[in-house]
Parts: sequence; structure tokens; C-alpha cells
Amino acid sequence: MLFAPLSPPQMHIPDGFLSLGIALGLWIVTIIVIAISLQRVSKDLGPRQVPMMGVVAAAIFAGQMLNFPVAGGTSGHLLGAALATILLGPYAAVLVMTCVLGVQALLFQDGGLLALGANIFNMGIVGVVVTHFVYRTVRNLGGGKPWTIFVGGFLSAWLSVVCGALITALELALSGTTPANIAIPAMGGIHVLIGLGEGLITAGALAFLYVTRPDLLKIGEEKPAGSGIWLAGLVIAVAIAIASPLASSFPDGLEWVAEQQGFLTNAQNAPYHIIPDYVFPGIQNEALATIVAGIVGTLIVGGVAFGIAYARRNRSATTNYETIAK
Repeated sequence: MLFAPLSPPQMHIPDGFLSLGIALGLWIVTIIVIAISLQRVSKDLGPRQVPMMGVVAAAIFAGQMLNFPVAGGTSGHLLGAALATILLGPYAAVLVMTCVLGVQALLFQDGGLLALGANIFNMGIVGVVVTHFVYRTVRNLGGGKPWTIFVGGFLSAWLSVVCGALITALELALSGTTPANIAIPAMGGIHVLIGLGEGLITAGALAFLYVTRPDLLKIGEEKPAGSGIWLAGLVIAVAIAIASPLASSFPDGLEWVAEQQGFLTNAQNAPYHIIPDYVFPGIQNEALATIVAGIVGTLIVGGVAFGIAYARRNRSATTNYETIAK
């Protein structure tokens, strides 16, 4: 049976997999990149990007709950860094991924608090940088023709997953958790397959937007955004969250490697629990509890990302006004 009505498996690095030095070092790098992104995104945000950041963040959170089965009894899930980067640009994408991963760790206990810096770095920074470089390269080499959107989207999404996995393997090796000659081929091998799913999902989403709203891909004249499109996007994200009980219950790539290589027992439990394992407390029916958790998480992530974008946009507008007034 490929799918079962169970909550999605844990997806991100837990505390205990990385050494204290590696975890703190990645926190420092991550904080610096987030600070730069907050500063730069103020200059890039137009009126339409503010609600779009919220919708994209909500959609990525919901999409990450739908694990899909991969060969060998493992599962994969949407990373989303490629889609966020293509639609919003690198700085906004870093903030979107930070919102998604931060809420997953703080509210759903998915990924350790000490390891959160590493998770944001691996998925929200490495994934964005890889996508930005690969997508722009393919678009430029292809002369900006329509096919480069889909080829560039697929390749950048696939590579974002593979590179993030290889970086994670290197961190595990440097932490002394498992040797590099075991971690790198194990993580790389399974995520080459998971990346194919990421690439297909990303290319499919880009194809849908190319047909319905090509202006969001910076093709053709910009259309008025209106509240309808953002509301429709949020409804789609919530609908994906409602389908979350259909997620594969197989372990994801990292969990599978940890189990195979014998370091899964290193994982430390979270110091507190709010909505652990994506199951809303107090609801006896697990499928319903997962749906409620997914909806709550989707709305919170979307709201946080929208709030950050709105605050940065207003601050930029205020700064520009004060500069002109002087």
C-alpha cells in the first residue's frame, strides 16, 4: 500500500545529528544571510509581491506535508526553494523558506531548534542559490524562450534537492555522526530520485502559471493582481493541506539513511510539544487531526510571510518618503 491515512513523517534534521560547533556555525551564517535578505527584499518588493510571498509560503508548507513514495521504501516531499526563487527572486525566497522551516520547527517540532539554522541553510539558502544560478543560466543560454522556463525550473529544482542533501551529508560527516564515504553516496543516491519528484512538481506548477498567469513568470504585460488571485492561491494551499492524510508514511530520505546507517537513535526529542508530528492535539481521529494541523500551519505560515513582506514594504516606502522630503 503506497499511501495510508497517517500524518506525514518528520522531514528535517533533528537535534542530535549535528555537533554543537557545526550547528552554531550554520546558525551564524544563516542569520547573516537572513539579515541581508531582509535588507535587500525591501528594494525588490512591489505591491503584488507582498501578498504573493504569503501565498507562496502557504503553498510550500502545504506541499511539504504531501510526502510521495520513492523506490526502496522511502518518501520525498516538495522542497519549494526553486519555485519560491523563480516567482519571487532570491532574497524573498530565503525569507519564505525561513518562515516555512521556522514554523515547522517551532510549532510542529519538525527539525531541532539547534539544528534550525542548518535546516534553513540547507534548504532555504543552498536551494535558493542553486536555483538562482541554474535557472538564470538556462534562461540566458536559451535566449529566454518559453521552453527554458520548464527546463530551467526542472533542473534547478532537481539540483536544489541534490545539493542540499550533499551539504547535509557533509555536515553529518564533519559532526562525526557518520563517515563521509557513507553519508555522501547514501544521501546523494536517494535524493537524486527525490529530486526528480521535486523537478516534476516545479515544472508542473510553472506550466500551470504559464497558461493561466504568465505575467507572474515575467512574461508579457503585468496584469492587475486583484484580491481574487491571492485568495485563490490560498484556497489551493489549504486544499493541499486537507489532502495531507494521503501522504506516504514511508520515512523521508534523511530518516531512511539515518536508520540504515544506525544513527537514528541520536535524534533528541523536542523540549516541548505544541502540534507534534503534524497531528492537532485533542482530536481523536488522526486523519482529521492531520488536516486541522495542516490548515492551521498553512494559514500561520502564510500570515507570517505576508506580515514580514508588508512590514518591509512599508519600511521601504517610509524611508523613500523621508529621503525625498529631505
